Amino acid sequence: MRSLSATAKRGLGDPALAELVQIRASQLNGCAFCLDMHLAIAREHGVSERRLDLLAVWREAGDEVFDERERAALALTEAVTVLTDGFVPDEVYETAVKHFDDAELAHLVALITVINSWNRLMVTRRIPPGATEW
Repeated sequence: MRSLSATAKRGLGDPALAELVQIRASQLNGCAFCLDMHLAIAREHGVSERRLDLLAVWREAGDEVFDERERAALALTEAVTVLTDGFVPDEVYETAVKHFDDAELAHLVALITVINSWNRLMVTRRIPPGATEW
């Protein structure tokens, strides 16, 4: 999973966006360990506190906080993370296709999938924020 995560991040080509995606999935999944880790990494990549503070409400934050590409990635992240209807809505996927080429989209989907797996592992095992052994 570490290799898949690293490959997906590199292939996406935007480390700040990769962290926003992982943070948003971790928020939805209630994974304190992953939130703690990815918030710190996002800060290292220059993501502002304002953007991190508003990530949970990105739709309401407006285009001046998150651009169209980021919004497409966050919408896809939410759709993949919360499959309440059993599928990713066509409009969400089609919006992502407009902003990511085939390779980037494949890496984005892989990144979303792997962070959801990490979240489920850490939440199930009750791994606390900052833990060094798990």
